[in-house]
This record gives sequence, structure tokens and C-alpha cells, in this order.
Amino acid sequence: MIAPVVRSMRPRQWTKNLLVVAAPLAAGRLFDSPVWWQTLVAFVAFCLVSGAVYLVNDSLDVESDRVHPRKQHRPIAAGELSIRTALVAATVATVVALAGGTAVRWQLGLLLLGYLALQVAYSIWLKHEPVLDLAVVAVGFLLRAVAGGLAAGLFLSNSFLMVAGFGSLFMVAGKRYSELHTLGSEAGTRRSLIRYTDTYLRFVWSIAATSTALAYCLWAFEQPPETLPWQSFSIVPFVLGLLRYAVDIDAGHAAEPEDIVLGDRGLQAIGAVWFVLVCLGVLGV
Repeated sequence: MIAPVVRSMRPRQWTKNLLVVAAPLAAGRLFDSPVWWQTLVAFVAFCLVSGAVYLVNDSLDVESDRVHPRKQHRPIAAGELSIRTALVAATVATVVALAGGTAVRWQLGLLLLGYLALQVAYSIWLKHEPVLDLAVVAVGFLLRAVAGGLAAGLFLSNSFLMVAGFGSLFMVAGKRYSELHTLGSEAGTRRSLIRYTDTYLRFVWSIAATSTALAYCLWAFEQPPETLPWQSFSIVPFVLGLLRYAVDIDAGHAAEPEDIVLGDRGLQAIGAVWFVLVCLGVLGV
């Protein structure tokens, strides 16, 4: 039973939970004690609670998944995992996640509970509502970024929240745009998707990308440089990263963001340069 449960929790998508490191990294506190282990607990808690949401979602969508060319291979739809077992596993994962998060900081436990409630509402109803589905998924990404700062008790600036929020909307709108292009006639399996047009989604992710770049500039310029303005230098690879990701969106390849992060070597190289510049800035080199 363990292998089907783990596969249903979609560990490949746990890369999204790395967003919890954003706030401690931006504050230059990631490797401080106890910040590093508080961030680690937040990461593991989000992996568990997001995995529980996937189990619930697949249990609710089992009939539609069985007629979908790709989703029919998911363990629950394929009959490898019963709905009862999936819901028991989701309950256990949720309890462990909430207990771990609350042990670090009660506010983190409350945030995880709010994330869970929002995602369950998404699985039952909100994913079928245009615009609301974009907002809910974007808020899910934003809550991950907030969780890292909350777990470590760090201050989150307005510009940081704007980068996280608009960046999340950029990824979500790009995901829907790619789904619209790749699914074609299969778009009927997601009711909200058939009410979007490619021009509307292009409009949304274009605005989100512009807002993300501007918000990042605000964040970078407000950081007092110790020696050289490394954060300001990091604007260049950050914007290049957005443009590189936009190439994948425009080609219809961004339906699974984790595949782009793990498979696009050019984007990884740009991200490495950005990471080094940010680290130099926060360390005051």
C-alpha cells in the first residue's frame, strides 16, 4: 500500500514547497539556528498536507480520472489504491503536518489548517469556477512563501509578498494557458478551462509577469548594500528567468511547472546565477 499512497501524494510536485525557503533566504537567516530546522519542519509539513490534498482530490475525481487519457493511470483511478485507504492516509498525513507545524509555532499550524481548508474547497467546488481557480492556486503558492517566514518568526516586507503573490499568479496563469493548448478536446475534463481563451490567459500571465518584475525591483532596491549592491545585480537573472519561463508557457510546455524546473537546463543555470547573487547580498560579501 505504501508505494501507491506515495505516488498519489505526487512527490514530484513537492518542489513547489521549496518556496518556504524564500523568506529565510531573503532575510539572510536560512542557515541560522533554529531558523533552518523551523524552515525544514515547515517544508515537510507542506509536503504532507499538500499530499493529503492530492489524495482527497483524486478520491473525489476518481470517475472523471478513469476516462482521462493521462489521469487514468493514477493509483486510485487505476484501482491500485482504494478510496478508503487514501482518505485514511490523507487523515494521518494531515494530523502529522498540523502537529509538527503547531509544535514549531501555533501560527504555522493555523496557516496549514487554512491552506488545507482552502484546497479542499478547491477540490470540491472552486476548481470549476473561472478566475477563482486561478486565485486559489496562486494563494496556495503565496501561503508556502509566507509559511517559511512565519515558522521562523521573520518580518515579511510588502515587496516580498508582492513578488510571491504576483509570481504565483504568473505560474498559475501560465499553467492554465499551457493546459488549454495541450489538452485540446480534453479541456472538458476541467470545467473552468473551457471558459478561458488563450488571449485572456496570455493577458493575465503578462500582467502578472510585469508586476512580479516590478515588485522584485522594489525589493532589491530597498535592501541596504553592505558592500556591492548584489540584490540589485540579481534583478538581471531574475527577469531573464521570467522571460525564459515565458518561452515555455508560450510553447504550451508549462502545464506541469515542476517538469520545467527539473528539466530546463537553461532556466536552472539562470536560477543558479540568481541564487549566488542573492546569497552574496544577504551575506554582505
